[in-house]
Amino acid sequence: MKDRQHNGNRNQTLDLFAVTIRAMRRDELDVLVDWAAAEGWNPGLHDANVFWATDPEGFVAAELDGELVGGGSIVCYDRTFGFMGFFIVRPDWRGRGLGNHLWRERLRRIRLRLDASGVVGMDGVFDMQPYYASGGFRFAGRDLRFAGRGRERQFPEGLVPVTEIPFADLDAYDRAHFPASRTYFLERWLRMPDSHALAALHDGQLAGYGVLRPCREGYKVGPLFAAGIDTARDLLHGLTAHIPGETYYLDVPEDNRDAIQLAAEENMEEVFGCARMYFGPAPDLPLHEIFGVTTFELG
Repeated sequence: MKDRQHNGNRNQTLDLFAVTIRAMRRDELDVLVDWAAAEGWNPGLHDANVFWATDPEGFVAAELDGELVGGGSIVCYDRTFGFMGFFIVRPDWRGRGLGNHLWRERLRRIRLRLDASGVVGMDGVFDMQPYYASGGFRFAGRDLRFAGRGRERQFPEGLVPVTEIPFADLDAYDRAHFPASRTYFLERWLRMPDSHALAALHDGQLAGYGVLRPCREGYKVGPLFAAGIDTARDLLHGLTAHIPGETYYLDVPEDNRDAIQLAAEENMEEVFGCARMYFGPAPDLPLHEIFGVTTFELG
């Protein structure tokens, strides 16, 4: 989002010592969301509320002359795993070192919030991989965003609203597919306004779940965790049957070939992508059961 009164600042030299890096206020996160929307990131309508509730200390602001000029998240789920996302600098202050200064300060701060052996994850655009690698991050795989269209379908058998599943079971299933326990996040993610969340049961056992949420443009499905492609397909069909004719997006780990196959079966179009990178060892996750990551912002 461009602020016209600052366009003349592009040619000014930026004194990084004049920039204050501090904890972000809740209202400033909404500003970052608007900037992200202007960049085409298509944030979820209620993402900010869940993100903030998960870790109110996990957001950093860059301030210059009393104005917000950049920010990002350094959310920690526990002392073992954190995620850096929502990294953005106001357009009129780009290209003068502020982004580098802010990014490295965020990395320093998140590492202080974790144990010495704690791991930091991030999703970065492909052409920035060398830069993130220079900060100690290592490439783990690509997450590809696919766009599809919802359509009316016969509701698949074996699917139930997540409200019919004991939360402890959902929490345990999620923990097996994510690098850390995120109970506090999950409680809120599953009950976002205007969203749909379904679970799949096989012989009475939980075999997957997925969430569909409204965004600035269309909807996003995430996460989509399932025991196999058939279950993932059922969940995807059950979720998107709620939005016939509407666009939805699914962020697919490229190394899950069944997930790529599912996107092809659904005639989905690849529209974007990010590199998943880790500072520290990559978590050992059942990638073959991850058909859609939760978010590019918080992992």
